[in-house]
Amino acid sequence: MTPVNRYIVIEIIEPKSPEIESGIVLPADFKPTEERYISAKAIGWAEDVRFAKELNAESILLIDRSMAEKIKLQGADVHVILDNYVIGILS
Repeated sequence: MTPVNRYIVIEIIEPKSPEIESGIVLPADFKPTEERYISAKAIGWAEDVRFAKELNAESILLIDRSMAEKIKLQGADVHVILDNYVIGILS
């Protein structure tokens, strides 16, 4: 997929949560709170992304999790985000 219109294809880097055995039984539908800002690897980007010259194949972005969109494409999940929801470039 070639993104257009300032979209960036990303791979979300899920933070590893420590597994702690506390002996407390939680309901089956319990979800721990998610961090609002997370890291994502830039996979591909549109030519008109405002900071495209600063991106490369190893770029790690700090993004707003709620603005990442998940798309089903030929049976696979693809995540995309608009460039204005990227907070910064980590590397």
